[in-house]
This record gives sequence, C-alpha cells and structure tokens, in this order.
Amino acid sequence: MELDRLYRCSWYHRWVESRASLIRDPVRRLCYLRRAMPVLPRRRSGVHAMLLMAAAFGLVMIAIPGQNAGSGWLLDREVAAPYRETRVAPEAAVWIVESRGTYEVYSNGLRIETDGVVENEPRVSNVLQAGRLSVIAGQSAPAGIVFHTTESHIAPFEVTNNLRLQRVGRWLRDFVAQNRSYHYLIDRFGRVHRVVRESDAAYHAGVSVWGIQQTVWVNLNHSFLGVAFESQTTAGDKLAESVTPAQIRAAATLTSMLRSRYNLPADNCVTHAQVSVNPANMGIGLHTDWGANFPFAEVGLPDNYGQPLAAIHQFGFIADESYLNATGPRLARGIESAEQTLSSQATALNLATDVHRQALQQRYRKIMSALPKQLAAATQESKENRQ
Repeated sequence: MELDRLYRCSWYHRWVESRASLIRDPVRRLCYLRRAMPVLPRRRSGVHAMLLMAAAFGLVMIAIPGQNAGSGWLLDREVAAPYRETRVAPEAAVWIVESRGTYEVYSNGLRIETDGVVENEPRVSNVLQAGRLSVIAGQSAPAGIVFHTTESHIAPFEVTNNLRLQRVGRWLRDFVAQNRSYHYLIDRFGRVHRVVRESDAAYHAGVSVWGIQQTVWVNLNHSFLGVAFESQTTAGDKLAESVTPAQIRAAATLTSMLRSRYNLPADNCVTHAQVSVNPANMGIGLHTDWGANFPFAEVGLPDNYGQPLAAIHQFGFIADESYLNATGPRLARGIESAEQTLSSQATALNLATDVHRQALQQRYRKIMSALPKQLAAATQESKENRQ
C-alpha cells in the first residue's frame, strides 16, 4: 500500500503515529491524523485520494484495540472502576515475641500453632503485561488474603460435645494439610494453625480473579494467602452459628499480623465468593463461601463487599441467579458497581454492552492461554536463581 510505504520512509509520519497513539478518543485521533498528514499532490485523481483517505481511516481503526477480533487485551478507552480508597490508619507493627518448636506468639496476642506445617510448591513470580493491564498469576510475596470456610462437618458447639469437637478438629487439620488447602486454619476454639508455610503456594483459591484499578490477579494460589474458618456457609447477612467469637478474635489478630508483615492493602483482603470464577460458563462464584456475612469490621477491615468485581468489568464474567441467591445484598453492591463500569466502557467504545462483554471474555481466554508459557519461563528463571 502506498500509504504504508510513505509511513515507513518518513520519520515525520512515524512521529505523527506515535503522537496519535496517545489520543484515546478515535474521532479526535482521526482528526489529528488528518491535520498532521502532509497534503497529497493535486495531480492525483479524486478517486485515488479517496482511496488513500479510506486506507488511512482503516489504519486508524486497526490501531484502535478492541475494534477487531485480533485485539483482545487492550481497550482504547479504559473506564476506571469506582474503587473506594480505603482511609484507614497504617497497620500497627506486629512482631514475633516468642518462637518455640510448636508455636509462635506475637505482640498483638496472636498465637500460631506450628507443629503441623507442611511444604508445598514455592511461589513463583508470573506477570503478564497486557497493554495497560498488569495480570499477575504469581508473586514471591503475598498480595492479599482470601478468607474461606471449610464447609466441613460441624458439631454443636457445646460442652457436652467437647471431645467430639476436638476429634473433628484434628481430622480437619490432617485433611487440609494432606491437600495443602490453606495457609492458615482457625478452629472453632479460636486456635490458629499454620498449615502451608507462607513462602509456598496453597491450593485454596483455584480459578479466581481479583483486581484493583489496572492490576488484576488471576488464579490466586501463588499470590494470595488462604485463611479458612472451620465453619459452613449460610445465606443471608446474619453470621453463621458455626462461627464462634473466638474465631473472629483470632482472625482479627492473624489479619493484623499478616498485613503488618507483608504490607497488605486492606482492599486485597476479600472472601472466596468475591474471587471465584467458572470459565466453563463465564460465571462468577464457582465457590460461594463467605458470600454474604463475612465480619469485615470485626476483623479490622473495610466492608470490601462493595468493591467492584474485576472478573466482571475486566473479563466480562456474569453473575447468574444462583450466585445472587447464594450471596446477598452486601455483595450485590460490588456486582452492580462492576456492571456499571462495564456498561460505561462499552459506551466509551461506542459498542453494545453484550458485544463489549464478549470482547472482554475473549481477552480473558487469550490471557489465560498465554499464562502457561509465562509460568514455565518464570519457574525456569526461579530455578536458575536458586542455583
């Protein structure tokens, strides 16, 4: 194409293109290109000039990510999700006071039982830059906390069941250790058990998504810590009877210690129901534990149920009726906020919402298909650094 040859041979046109790429609005970008392009010689026929102008317009449209099937990672106009900037005092320093062979004691009163710690695969840093979007599938230091319930057998919390409660608790600790399920388990007596050491991944989050602004974490096992309550999920805003006051107090001290140790932002301390996704049907909430009544305030955190779910506005996932019924009105605020952001993105791109959602879903699939290669390279680099 003649216009292509002109671009390649002229430093001026390359400069114009670079300037144009900074203009997000496609109409303004086209107007700028028309003004900055040199006037074509008059001897060219009107038809030829029209063809060249059409070619220029085509190049501009090709340069607009999201307007063609081959560009799924980068949006021409990113609409920021309305995240609340958490206004809380910096986490107070928490330090270890005593460390024995079977337990640790911390300055905020936290005691961690360490006699059953197991190793697992080390955390591996794995970051994929998709345009302005940073996609993190692993990092050496934890980025946040995902809270779970074990959904295990729950005996009545009564003095007459004391031996049974202890027996069930021991069975549960053995089970989660064998399966490397969590980093921490809080039993019904409020004892905190370290299961998988913090430097390793635990298999707690599975296929999952969480994000703030233009940073998104996927498959959170290698980037977030998993903290589980020995409990079962119940619908509604009322706290489940299987959760004891001792567990909430322990969760508060454990959360405070982990946030102090790793400088974890409060906005990255969320529940499994907020991050779990099902790529098979592009629905959020494959798991719905803590989907309605997590005691954020009692644990010392802001109510993160209102944070927009990145799985929706970054990757086009859908909240179906079963998920809405299993969660509640508190989490519905985060769903609504994410849907509004997705709709605003579609409007900015002059697209129907459904079309834009499909493009976001395609972006997710492309990113996930690229991650195995990224992970293999990151793992190899990690091994070489250890040698």
